[in-house]
Formats: sequence, C-alpha cells, structure tokens
Amino acid sequence: MENALPMALLFDFYGPLLTERQQDVFQMYFHEDLSLGEVGEEFDVSRQAIYDILKRSGSLLEDFESKLGLVARHQERQRIFDETLSLIELCRTAESKDRDQYLTELAEKIAEAQRQG
Repeated sequence: MENALPMALLFDFYGPLLTERQQDVFQMYFHEDLSLGEVGEEFDVSRQAIYDILKRSGSLLEDFESKLGLVARHQERQRIFDETLSLIELCRTAESKDRDQYLTELAEKIAEAQRQG
C-alpha cells in the first residue's frame, strides 16, 4: 500500500467522510498494523477485497485533499508557527542591534499566519 504516514494524516482529516466499513478496514490496516490477510479474516473476505477497499479509500482521501486542501493548509500553518517560534527564540537571545530585524521578521510571519486563516 501507499506510504502509511501520508495516508494516516489524510485519514485524520477526512476519515469521517468514509463509510464505517472503510474506516474500520483503514484503522485495522494502517493503525493496528494488521496484514491484508488478518483484516480479511476479521471481515470474512479475501485479501484482494481488503486491498480494493484500501485502494478505493486511499483514492477518496486523496481526492478530498485535492479538493479541500485541509492537510496542506495545516502543514503550511505548522511551518509558519515553527518559524515564528524560532524567531521568538532568536529575539530572546539576540543582541539588541539584531532584535529589530528579528521582530520585523516575526511580525511578517504573524501577518502570513493571519492570511492563511
């Protein structure tokens, strides 16, 4: 299957939009780390059926992201917050002559975060 981490992140944002069965299969495979065969046994279906459910679910999650972009916006906000915290730390430790530059950058980061909404 596709990389588990991006799929898990997409599932965190869009999982409730999947059917209950898709959610259960996804949880068992990606979060509980069960094999296709083990998940298939739980649902009394073949490994291929589980693979198809996961493939379809993954495609749906990716489609939701391409249309809504919630994960991308979340990651961008996290990047801005991380940079903002770094600038705050630089302000705390900087000599006074550099502090104005860092404060200006900090104000720009805050404005950027506000635009991201």
